[in-house]
Amino acid sequence: MRVDEFNFDLPSDLIALRPVTPRDAARLLVVREDGSREHKAVRDLPDLLRADDMLVVNDTRVISARLTGMRLPRAEGGGAEIEVTLHKRVSASAYRAFARPAKRLKPGDRIKLGKTLGGTIAAREGGEIEITFDKSGGTLDAAIATEGDMPLPPYIASRRAPDARDRADYQTVYAEVEGSVAAPTAGFHFTPDLLTRLAKAGIGRESVTLHVGAGTFLPVTADDTAEHRMHSEWAALSEGSARVLNECRTKGGRIVAVGTTAARTLETAIDNDGLLHAFERETALFITPGYRFKAVDVLLTNFHLPRSTLFMLVCAFAGTQTMKAAYAEAVAARYRFYSYGDACLLFNPSR
Repeated sequence: MRVDEFNFDLPSDLIALRPVTPRDAARLLVVREDGSREHKAVRDLPDLLRADDMLVVNDTRVISARLTGMRLPRAEGGGAEIEVTLHKRVSASAYRAFARPAKRLKPGDRIKLGKTLGGTIAAREGGEIEITFDKSGGTLDAAIATEGDMPLPPYIASRRAPDARDRADYQTVYAEVEGSVAAPTAGFHFTPDLLTRLAKAGIGRESVTLHVGAGTFLPVTADDTAEHRMHSEWAALSEGSARVLNECRTKGGRIVAVGTTAARTLETAIDNDGLLHAFERETALFITPGYRFKAVDVLLTNFHLPRSTLFMLVCAFAGTQTMKAAYAEAVAARYRFYSYGDACLLFNPSR
């Protein structure tokens, strides 16, 4: 499919730079199976779902992956200021990262990030580097948490610097497993009170883990979706959760994926007979219109970038024309877009 089919116009003043307070006060555009739409709030979720439905959330936790520092002086010259964004761990002491300006770095260079974090450039290809740090394991994790900033998406970071408030805002309330360098943002809308009300309404909750990579923000530069190379991310579904979700489906309950990351994890885990299986590995599942969803019945998600793989996924889920119309209505109604913005609740028309 042509990538430009997934383009749309968005006024820049609709890009949210901060989340609403409380989180569940965010607006919610509900798109039914027949494409009809209604305007609600996230706090209305207990009334929009059914008893025996099952929420599936991504429990990944975002690390403070944005680091600034110096390339230390070489024998032939002085140092240089650099900024790196970690995006994938490759060992207990090494990460792949995007660097700016990468041209100032070459294998063997020593770098210092923040006040305490040292390392060596092991490799560089274009704007991507691999860093072998002097610290390892939990000691490295603690140093990154101390020295780094939250890796806000480019459309926020280009308009303001990350601050102390983002350390809480750019994290879901159920975040547990450290490893993401971008947040599963549909989960931002949940509060302890909303989770309690959902449980009282008979709506269950299970977790998957998908560590979101910085590649989620990379533009699709190909002209056709068939030519796009999807970034891979580490994901997992436990034996216990797979069993609970299979039982939910057997009893007629619906699986409600909270975010595209949860949706991709579930669709990676399901077989052609409709059974979910435990797994723990990389996934590069790229979902575009024509894909038949086998696991997800309902999708809660934020409003996504034009021409992005995430907008392609929601078009595959609810229909391209349906989603273009829904986004046009959201723009007209001045919904807030992207990571800190509002949400939509989509019901799969094929269910």
